Amino acid sequence: MTLQGSSVTQCSSSILAQNVTPVSEFQLLSFSEDPDLQPVLFGLFLSMYLVTVLGNLLIILAISSDPHLHTPMYFFLSNLALTDIGAISTTVPNMIVNIQTHNELISYVGCMTQMSLFAIFVCMDYMLLTVMAYDRFVAICHPLHYTVIMNPRLCGFSILVSFLLSLLDSQLHNLMILQITNFKNVEISSFFCDPSVLLNLSCTDTYSNNIGKYFLVAVYGFLPISGILFSYYKIMSSLLRIPSLGGKYKAFSTCGSHLAGVCLFLGTGSAVYLGSAASHSPRNGAAASVMYTVVTPMLNPFIYSLRNRDIKSALSRLQRWTV
Repeated sequence: MTLQGSSVTQCSSSILAQNVTPVSEFQLLSFSEDPDLQPVLFGLFLSMYLVTVLGNLLIILAISSDPHLHTPMYFFLSNLALTDIGAISTTVPNMIVNIQTHNELISYVGCMTQMSLFAIFVCMDYMLLTVMAYDRFVAICHPLHYTVIMNPRLCGFSILVSFLLSLLDSQLHNLMILQITNFKNVEISSFFCDPSVLLNLSCTDTYSNNIGKYFLVAVYGFLPISGILFSYYKIMSSLLRIPSLGGKYKAFSTCGSHLAGVCLFLGTGSAVYLGSAASHSPRNGAAASVMYTVVTPMLNPFIYSLRNRDIKSALSRLQRWTV
């Protein structure tokens, strides 16, 4: 089954696995067929990509060059910035090239590679937000023991575990999709190879795939968000015991950026996966995917720098050093 034949293949119970031709390529969703809009879209997404990469690189440089920012909170933030660069770099450059060349085809191998890298980086993003919530919990609820609990060994171990869990998530998605021998369609209703979209294209709903889906939802959905909610529950409980309003604001101000980042990440992510289940419009799903994969990484540097005096001071010192 290839695009040279028919772009749509209906699922049929009479199709035998040994007679199914492996998919050689997929067709990604085009944002617009209007030639006049192509240069606008090209410029828009190229600008967003450059802003994202530059903003996150500045965060990494500011943190690494300032000894005052060599703390667990900023260590995790620099890793989050690096992950955001990786996440947007797996999807947007290919989309920009497709817009410029008017070619939305992607090979099967290229699609699997893009899907694997995207799953790693997005899951890593989620895990880092969870670890950062725990870091804020320790800083506010156990300030006297913060340096002992959040020691360099624990910080490094947290990054390693987050990466290994992300890699496992990617490989499980790979395993489930590689088991698909017949697809309903070779047209992907997204501008990149989204794992959830590819799984929905399967003509068969195997027992192992169902087990894999439930496992991924439980481990990578329920557990991290439970950890974030528990951390903020303990944080709010601790803040209520602070007598002065100024003390409450000062303590909570260290959580404001992280909380905004969590809401942005989970909000746009939920819009993609819940919205795609409720709506049958590929355009609506693509718009939500842009928010999730492009806008969120672009806004993170602003969220974590505009409200953070330490980051702004480090950026100012970095600017004076480079001039």
